[in-house]
Amino acid sequence: MENSENSYPRPIVSVDLAIFALTAAGLEVLLAQRGARPFEGDWALPGGWIHVDEDDDLEAAARRVLNLKTGIVAPYLEQVGVSGDAKRDPRGWSLSVTYMALISPDDVTLRHGGNMTEAAWRPIIADGVDGPLAFDHAAILKTAITRLRSKVEYSTLPVHLLPHAFTLSELQMVYERLLGRSLDKSAFRKRIAEVDFIEPIEGEMRRASNRPAQLYRLKQVHATVFFDRTI
Repeated sequence: MENSENSYPRPIVSVDLAIFALTAAGLEVLLAQRGARPFEGDWALPGGWIHVDEDDDLEAAARRVLNLKTGIVAPYLEQVGVSGDAKRDPRGWSLSVTYMALISPDDVTLRHGGNMTEAAWRPIIADGVDGPLAFDHAAILKTAITRLRSKVEYSTLPVHLLPHAFTLSELQMVYERLLGRSLDKSAFRKRIAEVDFIEPIEGEMRRASNRPAQLYRLKQVHATVFFDRTI
């Protein structure tokens, strides 16, 4: 007798988000405090179930969950890993697809509800945060941090941590803070010009102490360009 399509046990499937922002304190990640079992009261990466009647694909599910938790509609998203086994969730065999989101903190409206009682930014310390996280989220977060830091050296990824409009000095500052070292101004600007991924916003300047600075924006909002050598 053949098994029907509904006779096979199904794992718990969710998307979890490592949402990063660069604040005055440094690189931070958004965490949610769980208001339901399992791990009630513990902190975790924001996440949610896949809605099979609503989400066209995994990225659509990630964008829906991100908007639900932060109010953001279309930031930079990148899938950074998949984890799954019979032990990571006490409720049964579970599978988590993790996405990394890079945002400007100025664009966020933190929301909570459902099984999430609080939401807060927490500073990144080494490869994680201070204190334990629910499920296997500490390991998931470490993987996302490693991906982010490695791509800083050879891509335009850090620009997604800036607001829509930014100066070249602000762009260089983001690289320097993520790399933990200073960059030569002329060499940095030459490299940025070579990959041609930003454009000046005509007629828009930002006042500075000496002279106004030109404002720039991304040519393609969600795109990441790779350098031919490390920065």
